[in-house]
Amino acid sequence: MKGPEQIIRAPLISEKGSLLVETSNQVLFKVRPDANKIEVKKAVEGLFKVKVVKVRMARYLGKLRRVGRNM
Repeated sequence: MKGPEQIIRAPLISEKGSLLVETSNQVLFKVRPDANKIEVKKAVEGLFKVKVVKVRMARYLGKLRRVGRNM
């Protein structure tokens, strides 16, 4: 069993994230890739003592970066 500190890695700070916090009371976190929605919900509720209404997750690959001739 993973603890809440192991599931939630860091807050995700960006312009879009700041706008979501101000307008719709949503917070963004970086989480472990193998965590599911139930584990994330329990971790957030345990760490921050709040009631979580909904968890939305997105998994995507980062952009390919070119360095010289290599990708």
